[in-house]
Amino acid sequence: MIKKQENIWFIGLLIFHIGFLIYASTTFSISYKEAEIYFHQHNLLSYITHFSTSIFGQNDIALRLPFIFFYACSAIVLYLLTDDYFKKPYDRFIAIFIFTLLPGLNSAALLVNESIIVVFFTLLYLYIYKLKQKECYLLLVLFLFIDNSFAILYLALFFYSLKKKDNILLIVSLSLFGISMSMFGFHVGGHPKGYLIDTFGIYASIFSPLLFLYFFFSLYRVGLKWEKDMYWYISMTALGLSLLLSLRQKINLADFAPFVVISIPIMVKLFLHSYRVRLPQFRKKHTIGIWIVLGILVINYFSFIYNKYLYIFFSDKTNHFAYKYHIAKELAFKLKSQHITSISTDDKKMQLRLKFYGISYGKQFYITSHYVDSYDKLLTINYYGEDVAKYKLIKLN
Repeated sequence: MIKKQENIWFIGLLIFHIGFLIYASTTFSISYKEAEIYFHQHNLLSYITHFSTSIFGQNDIALRLPFIFFYACSAIVLYLLTDDYFKKPYDRFIAIFIFTLLPGLNSAALLVNESIIVVFFTLLYLYIYKLKQKECYLLLVLFLFIDNSFAILYLALFFYSLKKKDNILLIVSLSLFGISMSMFGFHVGGHPKGYLIDTFGIYASIFSPLLFLYFFFSLYRVGLKWEKDMYWYISMTALGLSLLLSLRQKINLADFAPFVVISIPIMVKLFLHSYRVRLPQFRKKHTIGIWIVLGILVINYFSFIYNKYLYIFFSDKTNHFAYKYHIAKELAFKLKSQHITSISTDDKKMQLRLKFYGISYGKQFYITSHYVDSYDKLLTINYYGEDVAKYKLIKLN
């Protein structure tokens, strides 16, 4: 009976959350980076997005629907994976609830990037391992052709094989790590200097600050006193390697973040254990702490879903966290309302973004956001009473 109720709660939560994500997808325009992937690149992301838009039309929902799908599958696999991970039935619902609230995962579920695909396949690997109690080497080889960041998983499995004294896993994981590094390597950039603070800041934005601190504590605590499972090795390897590399170079944290969020079951299990071993009168600090963390996560969640309302708090609208994912769709709509389907502009990034919404390059009309002495029409992009961008439309001779 309890298990049935738990399943109903999970299905309800997932449907509710996916509905919000689909709504949020309508509030985003295609960014320049996403437009580059869609129009100019020939990789997994490009093929996935083109497949979706060929079925559902060239629109924002179709562009982001594949990543929402991978997110939903990730949540389902995590739910199945943690069936016997916790002591009490509803503990894994708490883990799933936190999974749905994480800012980094919600971003990955909507934006055109590999992160949520990596999360899904990593969880799938762990689930198959749980079912068969042995490695799925075929899946590990397949990962080579999905994304370069799976090199982190190979490295984690290498360390895990040392603990298990599994020579086959040791050889396979080390070989695949070497092949992955020779094929892709890791992207680093910037001048040689410390980027550690930047890395901490990005991790804090992925988890939320307080949850990231507890995540850090959880890996440390489990490493010292608890049995270290595969979740721990994957998360610890990703965290440790990212911090080590950021001491010297700027790293692409999108390569590491998908493996760090695998630690959610660890955090929940450790917290609930710490909570339950205390008498009720000594649980006050834990209760206050979890409500503060969940409160911040909920605020972040709805700030992300209803992100356009936040423009009211910015005098410089370009400081909005999602500014580069806005404007293009609304600008295309305003141009079409003027019966204009081709323009030229001094903003080449905007030119490519508008192409997704059916505004091609043309020499009859010109738009610019910069100051000009005269123009034919002012196109203002307004969200809930806030002007976020203004473009001058000029008809060319």
